[in-house]
Parts: sequence; C-alpha cells; structure tokens
Amino acid sequence: MAKVLIIEDETSITRMIEYDLKQLGYDVNSELDGLKGYNKASKNIYDVILLDLMLPSMNGMDICKKLREEGNDSYIIMLTALDDEYNKIQGLEIGADDYITKPFSPRELSARIKAGLRRKVLSDTNDILYYQNLKIIQSSYEVFQGDKKIELTLREFELLVYLLINKGKALSRDQLLTNLWGFSYDGDSRVVDVHIFKLREKIDPIAEYLKTVRGIGYKLI
Repeated sequence: MAKVLIIEDETSITRMIEYDLKQLGYDVNSELDGLKGYNKASKNIYDVILLDLMLPSMNGMDICKKLREEGNDSYIIMLTALDDEYNKIQGLEIGADDYITKPFSPRELSARIKAGLRRKVLSDTNDILYYQNLKIIQSSYEVFQGDKKIELTLREFELLVYLLINKGKALSRDQLLTNLWGFSYDGDSRVVDVHIFKLREKIDPIAEYLKTVRGIGYKLI
C-alpha cells in the first residue's frame, strides 16, 4: 500500500484529499503546519508528498528544498493556488516532481499520483548503466562522473535514464511528458526544457551529446 503525506493548511482541502485517497486504497497521513509536515516527512518514508506552497511555520519551497538536500526521494507534488510560471519553474528546479494548481479534480490528482508511483522507466533495465564517463546506479538513484557524485533530482535522474535507454532516438517533448510525467501538462512542454537545461548544466558530457532536434525534441547520441 503506497503511503501519502499531505502537507496543506486548508482543513477542507486536506480532508477531501484524505477521503478520496483512502477510498483508492492509499495509506494517508496529513499535517496542517509546514514545520510539523517537514518533520514528519523527514522522519518517515512516504511514496508521495502532496505539498502546499503557502504554509504556516515553513513554506512549501523550503520544505521541498530541505528534503531533497537530505536525500529524500519521495515523489513531491506541489499544490498551490499560484499559477504563474515563475513559481512552477522554481518548484521544479529545487526538486519537486510535479505541480498541480488549485482547484483540481480528484481524478486529476489521482492520475498524477499514479504517474509518480509508476516510475516505470527504471523497472525493465539493468541496475547499472554506463555512458561516457558516467556510472548510473538505478537502485540507489546515484550518478557518478569518475569519482565525483552528481546530485540530481528524482525527475532529472529518470530523464537521464530514459534518454540512455532510448539513445540515438529523437524523443518529442510530448513523448517525454507522457512517459516520465505520465500526465498531459495542457500543452506546456517547457517543463521538459527546464529539466534538459538542468542536466546539461550539471553533467559535462551531457551538454555535448544531448542534442536538440529542431521541431521535435531531444536526442542523446
């Protein structure tokens, strides 16, 4: 049974999500306070964390950043009424895996959670992958460049593995969204571009070998 933690200060929203997810068979915990939610997330293992941005005691951005710095690999979905591009990109850059804007339907939230739990990209391949001077260990979600460990978010890691598995193929943004995010982002493919940029920035060989295919998407050669 997948474990879900809700960190949301609006009681009505929290109770609604709790009810819907329990009906679907999830083991659900919740906190209305940011700091208490962070403490619960850091001391327990959750498959998915639903994280509001505007919280008392500690905001969602700080919670997400701190959890990722501690190596927490829960699938983090940010819940917020803020719909501007800056907040979306900032959340993704500090380690959030997905972003859903209030109001949202139970069906949409369920689809996002199922996509996060799938992580199917990692399931059918060998545990250790090699590329150029990179060593990718899938079971521990680690990437090494020589002796140096490269710190990637979970979504960056999954994107790197998917590109390696499909090496030489031109992959469209929609294809990457479908297979990694598992849900249509209403035509907004810039989330893919943000993660591609971060991979190129963090890993030297990727910048040279991860090519943009004009009018399509990306290809690792």
